[in-house]
Amino acid sequence: MIGYTGRVTGKVGQGLVGEVMVHVPERVGTEAFLAHLAVPGDPLPVGTPVVVVEYQPPRTVFVAPTVG
Repeated sequence: MIGYTGRVTGKVGQGLVGEVMVHVPERVGTEAFLAHLAVPGDPLPVGTPVVVVEYQPPRTVFVAPTVG
């Protein structure tokens, strides 16, 4: 999961549990995960492209905005 990319579908921010849709190549699709900020900072609004920095099974990820 680490390094996979996705998009915010429910605002991710400090003290918030958001939601992201992550592309999972092994399953040939996109799946929803609960999401937290990997690094404290500004909230990530819906539509923000993100990368998974940490994964906690079964459905929780820590994300950062993609650069570029």
